[in-house]
Amino acid sequence: MVEQAMGWLEDIRKKEGDKQWLQLVETLREVTEGKIFLETPRARVTLLLSRYHEDLYSKSTSAEEKRKSLETSSELLSDLQVETYSSMERREKTEFILEQMRLLIAVARQKDDTAKAEGKDSLAGGDAEWVKARVGGRKVNESFLKEAENEDLKLKFYDLMIQHALHQSSYLDVAKYYHKVWETPSIKDDVNDKGKAALEHIVYYIVLSPHDNEQSDMLNRIYVNPALEKLQLHYNLVKCFVTRELMRWPGIIELYGEFLRATPVFSIEKRWEDLHTRVIEHNVRVVAAYYTRITLSRLTSLLDLDRKQTEETIARLVVGKTIWARIDRPAEVVTFRSQRSAEDVMNDWSSDMQKLLGLVEKTWMGMNAAQAAQSRIKAS
Repeated sequence: MVEQAMGWLEDIRKKEGDKQWLQLVETLREVTEGKIFLETPRARVTLLLSRYHEDLYSKSTSAEEKRKSLETSSELLSDLQVETYSSMERREKTEFILEQMRLLIAVARQKDDTAKAEGKDSLAGGDAEWVKARVGGRKVNESFLKEAENEDLKLKFYDLMIQHALHQSSYLDVAKYYHKVWETPSIKDDVNDKGKAALEHIVYYIVLSPHDNEQSDMLNRIYVNPALEKLQLHYNLVKCFVTRELMRWPGIIELYGEFLRATPVFSIEKRWEDLHTRVIEHNVRVVAAYYTRITLSRLTSLLDLDRKQTEETIARLVVGKTIWARIDRPAEVVTFRSQRSAEDVMNDWSSDMQKLLGLVEKTWMGMNAAQAAQSRIKAS
């Protein structure tokens, strides 16, 4: 009966108008509420009602009406726990979850803009909706998205996850999501358009990511990928970060500044500043690899920073356990190697001696075996 009534919805809306249509929709929602065997029809009717309120949002001229319409549309869908519906197909479940995420992100952006305009803190913004969107992302089975017939859902899902990661300034996650997009067959085969754009964004966000083992591993894997060699400028940019050599910021600006600043990624001032920070951190790691001790004045000249910025950068990297360093301010010397105790030196010496004796014993056994074999040959 419910399925039959749902079939009338479109005709009633055309003939009787939205008012009668809304009455029937609300009636169907009341009838199906709390009935497990009708959970799927109820979800479909709720989706229609949600889209109705979203249409009101696009048509409204009042800011308050737009806000209420969008929030109502999102709340209607968010109340549905479709991941628990046994009668609904996996693809339809995924479509519902992605729609929930899309509306949550739209509401979050709206609240963030309102809070920013009113000068309120982040608690008054859309933080709750951003968290709900991330929780919704965990409900999606990524292995299901790998199937060829679900490629459209995969691209939509990672687009939403990229939006969430960008809001959190989680550049490494953005790079990983773009990598998933790039691995999609239809995207990867399109080397001149979507595939090229995805690979470029992987490069942008991987160099923007703070250095750690995961970032370093992904950076090196991208660097050796043959597809990157076709993008000469991006290949050279990645090469700068892979090679253990100093990168002077003025030189980076001269070589890549004009091109990068024209991209949507680096047109945002914060990301351009983050790139500058990553270049500085790379240079500090390079200096720490080649120097045991260095004067503060020399280090500031190598990093193209003033003394305060240099000290702040070193402190941040030390706290993050990226490097070991100590600053002797009276002597104006930075030390990149910790002093070793006599016990540590003796332990290393003992370990080296054991390795040496093991090699000597192995060589001696090999020589005895060779002499024995020669003796048998001569005897025969």
